[in-house]
Amino acid sequence: MTLNARLLILSRNDGWSSHLSDALDRLGWRTITAKHERAAMAAISDLQVEAVLIDAEHPAASADLVYDLRTACQPRRLPIILVTNQSAYDIPSGWDMVFSPQAHPHQIMLRLEHMVRANVAEEEYDLRRETFVDLKMPSLESLGLGAGLRVLSVGDPDPAFLSLMNTLRGQGTEVIAAFSSYSAFDYLHETEFDTVVLWGGSTPAEALSVAAGMRRNTRLYHTPVFLRLQKAVEIDVGEAYLRGVSDISYPDTSEPEIADRILRLARSYRRQFTIRKALESLRNGPKMDKGTGLFSRDIFASHLARLSRTAAERNRPLSVCVLKISETPDIAAARSRKALERAMPQIGSMISRLVRAEDTAGRLSPEVFALALPATPYAAAQNVGERIAAVIGCTAFEAGSGKSPFIVEFDVGVAELKPNEPAASALMRAAESVNRRQEAV
Repeated sequence: MTLNARLLILSRNDGWSSHLSDALDRLGWRTITAKHERAAMAAISDLQVEAVLIDAEHPAASADLVYDLRTACQPRRLPIILVTNQSAYDIPSGWDMVFSPQAHPHQIMLRLEHMVRANVAEEEYDLRRETFVDLKMPSLESLGLGAGLRVLSVGDPDPAFLSLMNTLRGQGTEVIAAFSSYSAFDYLHETEFDTVVLWGGSTPAEALSVAAGMRRNTRLYHTPVFLRLQKAVEIDVGEAYLRGVSDISYPDTSEPEIADRILRLARSYRRQFTIRKALESLRNGPKMDKGTGLFSRDIFASHLARLSRTAAERNRPLSVCVLKISETPDIAAARSRKALERAMPQIGSMISRLVRAEDTAGRLSPEVFALALPATPYAAAQNVGERIAAVIGCTAFEAGSGKSPFIVEFDVGVAELKPNEPAASALMRAAESVNRRQEAV
């Protein structure tokens, strides 16, 4: 179990660390606990640890330890979080975040996921720049990454609402207020936002319905949602996260902490949005796939090879996923009428929006797509592929005048890169997995 650990906890408090480890294990974040800093250094060097929690009461907890841990896992980026009971929200220099020991495991899990994926996106950002330079494509820096952040705040205009808005605006963030879910979706469909802040009020039901509605929209799917609870209300935290909430603050959370957490979500999303914008700006470029705007087979292969080299250097997993359009009577009919070909731009656009910003999507052949998923083991990659197939499978595509719309289903195959395995071999294994599934039907 520990060989697959994603989180390292450095603590001598057996009660707290054991309770948190058990809870995070159940949520899919396998943990390993070290009592001595030397054991922590060894784990960081040898295992694919993605984040570190350090108990502030541990005698080695210091900025020097943070520096040593980061050095031990280079060139892999590693979030390092201090767990402390201090009442004031203050992130010491060198640390990435501060958690309270009383934080809900679901909350810790989601914030860890965001920090890890943000670091992976940073790594992928650097790789994309190299690929774009090689292919003489526009630079990512030219696409407005430095523009001011934009936040949509949804809820009644009470004093806390207005105070937080002023704090965010004081840090250079544009804040737009919507006082109902209807006006919120009007804004969301007209404007790009880096984060949406939902105010729970006396009951969070309406706020959760907004979050769920955003997750049903491919354009809004990845937009972070921050739920601010002003009152002590009963809420199923796990259910809230499943419905699309990215982070939750409780009534006793200080305003500086809330503002910091919102801005962290917004900055991370802005980087992801910039990468998506870069790719979308190239959709009609001569080197992209003409039918879908995704990476062509050759560009995908080139970038996958670069990903495989850096995955080994950073000791991160790398998986590939193949999506092949299933052969059904509806597909056969749509193909004969050229309706499937006409639907390809929409299918490509949906795939590009549904993958995470750090993932790479390409078209290998007319009806076969591939995803390169950095820092993603086999099981998580399977979930990504099946989720994308499920969302597209709920869409009705136009079949032509007088014809019923048709549905596009996918057969999904996944392979995780083995040590010293060429990237092309892993891609072939994923494709063979698809073929075996089709033969079994």
